[in-house]
Amino acid sequence: MIDPVSGEHVNDRPARGPSTTRLPLLLPGSLSDEQLAVYEAVTGGPRGAGGTGPASEDDPADPPAGEPVFGLADASGRLLGPFNAMLYSPSVGLPLQDLGAALRFRTAFTRREREIATLVVAAHLRSDFEWYAHERIGRRAGLADAETDALREGRAPMLADVRERVVYEATRQLVAEDDLGDAVFTEAATTLGRAAVVELVTLVGYYRALALQLRVFRVGVPDGEPAPEWPAPGGPSGEDGHE
Repeated sequence: MIDPVSGEHVNDRPARGPSTTRLPLLLPGSLSDEQLAVYEAVTGGPRGAGGTGPASEDDPADPPAGEPVFGLADASGRLLGPFNAMLYSPSVGLPLQDLGAALRFRTAFTRREREIATLVVAAHLRSDFEWYAHERIGRRAGLADAETDALREGRAPMLADVRERVVYEATRQLVAEDDLGDAVFTEAATTLGRAAVVELVTLVGYYRALALQLRVFRVGVPDGEPAPEWPAPGGPSGEDGHE
């Protein structure tokens, strides 16, 4: 089919994947050179874990685990989640994916710290795909069921590590108030360092942007996967999924 806005050739809606998606998944063979550069940056970078076949969204150094991590691409090689949208605007998608890779692989945060922050954002915005993906990454990073359940329900998890508690509290305040109060900022800067605070604020903004794209383009969890069970409006999180 022809996209009525861009005039570009796109695929018909695939049989699998979210039935209400507004951006049809693009086959690798249909991509322009610019789109292919985005595709290769996503699948061939650290997210790709080798870049062969449907890649796993997981740290390359992660040990094997019983639970599979979600795929970056389907069996036909079409990018899933937020990555398909990046193909539609390569001039934005290429730097956006690089920012995401930097936040996931080139900061001083531990994997647990990073996933705690990401899951706080996903839960606050009730982003189904973001939660689906990062709950799995978080489990590979060592988050326990009780910890992920608390984050999904908008409750403070029981965290023994001081840095993790600071990451959680700073992220919670960022998503709830779009700011950091003086006390939380001082604690975060003292415990994590000023550079890490810059990275944390950027991480929150990045995953907010992805959650907005996923909502607007109607990207849900893959077929056969259950959507997250969010608390009722007015529950612990106090959110209805919209800003």
